[in-house]
Amino acid sequence: MKKSTRVLILVLTLGGMVTAASIATAADGETQASNGTATGRDLYVQRCSTCHGLDGTGDIGPSLHGVGAASADFQLRTGRMPLAEVGARPGRKPTPFTADQISALTAYVASLGPGPAVPVVDINTADLPRGGELFRTNCASCHGSAARGGALSNGLSAPNLYDATPVEVVEAMRTGPSQMPIFDEDHISPADADSIARYVIFLQTEPDPGGFGLGRIGPVPEGIVAWAFGLGVVILAAVFIERGSR
Repeated sequence: MKKSTRVLILVLTLGGMVTAASIATAADGETQASNGTATGRDLYVQRCSTCHGLDGTGDIGPSLHGVGAASADFQLRTGRMPLAEVGARPGRKPTPFTADQISALTAYVASLGPGPAVPVVDINTADLPRGGELFRTNCASCHGSAARGGALSNGLSAPNLYDATPVEVVEAMRTGPSQMPIFDEDHISPADADSIARYVIFLQTEPDPGGFGLGRIGPVPEGIVAWAFGLGVVILAAVFIERGSR
C-alpha cells in the first residue's frame, strides 16, 4: 500500500472518530437536558400542579405558559413559591428546594413557552451613580429611597431589598412579581439593570457614618426621633436649672 493511501485512510479514520464523538456528545447533552426537564416535570407535578394545573395552564393559580425561566427562578429561589397554603400572600422565605431542584423546575417551566431567561448580571463594571439615579426614578416610590420597602394599595407592601441578590433584582424587573410593573429591555437596558442591581447591593452594605441608622426609615421619622430626644434633653435641663435656682 502506498504511503499516500495509508495517510488518507488514517485521516478518514480519525475524522470518523471525531464525528462519532461529536454526535455522541451532542446526544448526551440532549439526553441530559431531557432528563433535567423530566425531573422538573416530576417535581412540578408533586409540588406545583395543585395550583397551576397538571399542564401549567393554571387552575387556582395563574398559567405558567410564557412566564419564562426568570420568573420561575425568582419565585423559587426567594421562597415565594410554593405557597404555604392556598390563597396566602407570597413573601420571601427559605426555599424548600435544592439548587438542582430549582434548576430542574426552572427548565421545565421554561419549556412551557417562551419568556424571559434568567439574566446574566455583572455589577463589577456597572455604573453606581447611574444605578442610584435609575433606582430613585423607577423603584424608590414603592421600595423606599433606602430600599427598605413601603406600603402599597389593597393592604399589600413592596418588600425591602436587603436580602436580594443582583440576579434576583434584575429578575424582578424583567418579570414584575405581584404588583410590580415589568421593566423590559426597551425600558431598562441590561447595562442599566446591572447598575440598579449594583446600587441595591451598595445600599445593603453602605455604613451609617452618622451613627445609629434608625432602620433608614426616612428623614421625617428620624426627625421626629431627633425632636423627641432633643426636646427631652431641653426639658431635663430646664428642670435642673429651675431646681438649682431655688
